Amino acid sequence: MSDTIKVIIAGPRGRMGREAVKMVTSTEHFILTAVVDHKNDGMMLSDLEGFQNISNVPVYSDIRKCLQSEEADVLIELTTPEVGMDHTIAALEYNVRPVVGTTGFSQEDLTQLEQICQEKNLGCIIAPNFAIGAVLMMKFAQMAAKYFNDVEIIELHHDKKLDAPSGTAVKTAQMISAVREAKTQGHLNEKETLQGARGAQYNGMHIHSVRLPGLIAHQEVLLGADGQTLTIRHDSYDRSSFMSGVKVAVETVMKQNRFVYGLENILD
Repeated sequence: MSDTIKVIIAGPRGRMGREAVKMVTSTEHFILTAVVDHKNDGMMLSDLEGFQNISNVPVYSDIRKCLQSEEADVLIELTTPEVGMDHTIAALEYNVRPVVGTTGFSQEDLTQLEQICQEKNLGCIIAPNFAIGAVLMMKFAQMAAKYFNDVEIIELHHDKKLDAPSGTAVKTAQMISAVREAKTQGHLNEKETLQGARGAQYNGMHIHSVRLPGLIAHQEVLLGADGQTLTIRHDSYDRSSFMSGVKVAVETVMKQNRFVYGLENILD
């Protein structure tokens, strides 16, 4: 494997996509070979607002046309769940390793992608959250849940986010469930006087989603026991917080021949 990694970014004009373009073009051993955008097909990235200093990067609207025309090792996928699923499958079809930050995939989607990775003997990393601090927050919550059986999750995101609860909240609940005995929380006879007041449920845990302008990505896990509570919280105040994890994932996926869901599975 060459030390240089050739990268395609899907969703370059989004908030995460713009940060990914900065990260890839400023990393010495990464080369941005193309971007995939739902419009602007046939243009150069430097033609688009905010990218005037980036040369020789073509824009495609068709992922398969892009993969046929450009050499690439890794696809960084940062679009929407519906488009992202098709992009990820297309990358694997062309033996390009996907690093996926798009959330909202169903369990059926994840199973399908894992099967394709097995068939192709190819690596793929999907991370609900690329912030290293968020991954530590999930790990710490899992550790604490061995001793606190009552857990509620509050996740807070910007009001442009499409999926609820967030992928990070769902992944946190899954990790906690691996060590926590299933339990329905709250009073056995509690009644919601307004539907949804207690949030979503995952194995008896409650997950609450907040959507407000001004937020980026935040989550707290509240754990309770007799006479005490423990709160574990992570805050991303800028999308640059995700880029260290994306960089690690791009470098790591080149050494992988399996499907990985969750950044915690590739960190020491």
